[in-house]
Amino acid sequence: MKKKTIITISREFGSGGRMIGKMLAERLKIPFYDKELIEIAAKESGIDKELFEDNDSRTSKGFHLFGALGYSLGGPLSAITELSLNDRLYLVQAHVVEQVANQGACVIVGRCADYVLRERDDVINVFIHADEKDKVERAKTSYEVDLRDVEKSILKIDKRRANYYEYYTDRTWGKAENYDISLNSSTFGLEGCVDIIMELMKKEEEHGR
Repeated sequence: MKKKTIITISREFGSGGRMIGKMLAERLKIPFYDKELIEIAAKESGIDKELFEDNDSRTSKGFHLFGALGYSLGGPLSAITELSLNDRLYLVQAHVVEQVANQGACVIVGRCADYVLRERDDVINVFIHADEKDKVERAKTSYEVDLRDVEKSILKIDKRRANYYEYYTDRTWGKAENYDISLNSSTFGLEGCVDIIMELMKKEEEHGR
């Protein structure tokens, strides 16, 4: 069993999951990937990064391009000629997730990374959730949401994330069995969640699991 040095983080909107991932990467002194994956995917594929941003929480129901887009990526992706735009964008991002994981230790937020890297034995998959009041307060100060109805915005965003994840993985987003650990950031705090994840990595290494 390899040492577990890759951490994927899935998170509810407003839970602080991205910040936990960033803090963890800083403590471990390893690369952090969130929106950075979009930059890499856009550069390697030649596709406008705004399409990746729009696709991040959208399923492939909708428009089809039937080969209208080409990739500069090598390998099997370049041979795909008839897929929906959304499916193509998902495959490019999945390819980039595999690339950065192959480069070594890192923290990856979102992008169905837990599923994409499911065959690897050097990965710890984390899900971060939080109490509603904390998500609302964090969303007000840290994210762009409709301040007239923050609760509704949070539910809408999480629903999109769940639909996207379930469409491409055939798994239930947030379901405990799909992750190694699920943490409530309201209970443990952001720093506390980082401490717990680092302790889990340590124990996994000690027990060689």
